[in-house]
Amino acid sequence: MRIEKKISGLKDDLKKYGSVAVAFSGGVDSSFLAKAARDALGERAVALTIDTLFMPRLETAETSRIAEQIGIKHEILVLSDIDASILKNSRERCYLCKKTIFSELLKTARGMGVQYLIEGSNLDDLDDFRPGVRAIRELGVKSPLVEGLFTKTDIREGAKVLGLDTWDKPSMACLASRIPYDQKITPKMLKMVEQAEEYLLQKGIRQVRVRCHQDLARIEVSPEERDVFFNVKFMDEMAAVLKKIGFRYVAIDADGYRTGKLNRIDQ
Repeated sequence: MRIEKKISGLKDDLKKYGSVAVAFSGGVDSSFLAKAARDALGERAVALTIDTLFMPRLETAETSRIAEQIGIKHEILVLSDIDASILKNSRERCYLCKKTIFSELLKTARGMGVQYLIEGSNLDDLDDFRPGVRAIRELGVKSPLVEGLFTKTDIREGAKVLGLDTWDKPSMACLASRIPYDQKITPKMLKMVEQAEEYLLQKGIRQVRVRCHQDLARIEVSPEERDVFFNVKFMDEMAAVLKKIGFRYVAIDADGYRTGKLNRIDQ
């Protein structure tokens, strides 16, 4: 009953906004928020997705499917040019990127006559190094899941209660997060990472990151999936595929995947 009560409180809070546009990535957080907003506000809730080089093609396509499942009006906005200051990839990259993306979302929302732009950060996000949160706050974007004291566990449980098939979807982050700070980002690097991760996902691995250290791919999978690398035949195939994609060296991270890892290690 606890999660049902929290969901009810969230919907009551959303009703007070009058109309909202949800910054929609198709992940578990934004999908849960979009569903709650649609339930609370009906046609006065819309979902907006920004399509950039930083977003995998599969994820962009997935946003349309999930929005249809939710029944919320959905628009994809293409942002083809990425500012050089973002591609420089300083530790402020996420701040600069979020400032650009959410400014575009705000402009679109206002053009649609929507009163508020909302996004899906939760309490657990505040524990990591996330400069993008500062940009969101500066622009006046609302974070109802933070205000409602939702953790990631709450959101997954809530998404399941609301009937969303994204409730157990692995966490996702933009492709730029695969490249260590101060290593310049290029479209070629992003495409290499995207193709490598798509290959590994097709092999049945659910949680994966391919970190791009120049011409070296460092592969992280969830700790419980590390035994996939016990198969020598698979490792030979994987190395051959990633080298064909463009990497010169292929390495496996023995620790496995952990959120925000590049924020915590010496690069």
